[in-house]
Amino acid sequence: MRYDHSDNTQLSAHFNVQEFRCKCGREHDIFINPELIADLEKLYNSLNCSKIVVTSGYRCEAHDRSVGGTGKGQHTVGNAADICCYGRDGQPISSKKVCCNAQDIGFGGIANITDEYIYTHVDVRNEKKWYGDEVISNNDVTDDFHKYYGGNEMKGIDVSIHNGVIDWQSVKKDGIEFAVIRAGFGKFADQKDQNFESNYNGVKSAGISVGAYWYSYATTVSEAVQEANVFVSILAGKQFEFPVFFDIEEQAAFDTGKANCSAMVHAFCVVLEQSGYWAGLYTSRSALENYIEDDIKSRYALWIAEWGNRLNYSGPVGIWQYSEKGYVNGIIGNVDLDVAYRDYTSAVKENGLNGFGKTTQVQIEPYFTASPAEPTVTTADVTITIGNDTYKGTLMKE
Repeated sequence: MRYDHSDNTQLSAHFNVQEFRCKCGREHDIFINPELIADLEKLYNSLNCSKIVVTSGYRCEAHDRSVGGTGKGQHTVGNAADICCYGRDGQPISSKKVCCNAQDIGFGGIANITDEYIYTHVDVRNEKKWYGDEVISNNDVTDDFHKYYGGNEMKGIDVSIHNGVIDWQSVKKDGIEFAVIRAGFGKFADQKDQNFESNYNGVKSAGISVGAYWYSYATTVSEAVQEANVFVSILAGKQFEFPVFFDIEEQAAFDTGKANCSAMVHAFCVVLEQSGYWAGLYTSRSALENYIEDDIKSRYALWIAEWGNRLNYSGPVGIWQYSEKGYVNGIIGNVDLDVAYRDYTSAVKENGLNGFGKTTQVQIEPYFTASPAEPTVTTADVTITIGNDTYKGTLMKE
């Protein structure tokens, strides 16, 4: 939108037109994209700021060139702001954290600006994303700030009934920040994990962020959809700060081939997304590389298992399961250990996902052309023996 140079409109709870005025000193109009203001408010809330100082908002072409720009960048169309975010303690928040939160919110262009790491560029461009660190380069430096800066790792575990009764308060005291709990397996409601309810209630009471997973035995798209619908029915009425995952690791599934495995993942996750959940995929690193198409890897939240000291995967990753033989207070025996490269909580809540208020369904385009559907059975040939008499015929479905 266009504003007069003297306009003093309060654009939102924390931002005024004058904060975005060009710093060239001349009296000309100010252009501000309303989407920029909306996303800055989301950033303010996600960081729990005391204030956000706009050090550069709209720029006329001449001023943009004078500060090293091209005269045609995002600042010149009102899409961008250079900012310094302050915490409740009155101190600047690291731009590393700001970049990670800005990525979660969905800013199109994000970059650290100086070697102080307290000033951040954000913009709402529509074209290809730009994630930069101007101390290093003016080009892209990453496709995932959480992994690039590596300062927001969270310690986590994943559990099921096999881990027994868990003392979640002790787990919390041992430094665990998130848990992904098994909701069940297979395609029937009675295959719900017997400890799902107690684990969910325990995690919540301990103040640990929680996600969920469903162990799949599906070998067809239709079975994956059936499993997903059962999963959604079991998740209903609960809130999850982390994504909910499709767990594919059965060899029978992998034997169906890469295209079918990818189609099953997509079909399962579509059901989750249409029900208002942030959908993810759990599998091993080797299975991911051999049985999952590239578009699926980048489409959903990734939780990868590779036990050892290093994850040998170069793409964006949300969670890495690095051990199946961990020890955590409050759990008897070994437990799977995980590290999350991002805290999904703010993005989940901002977008009203996972039980936090989303009421409209997400429309997802089909990814793969599924294998031919199983034929609908409407007749059945039967043979019945009653005493010494045998009867044969065809039954019709009503």
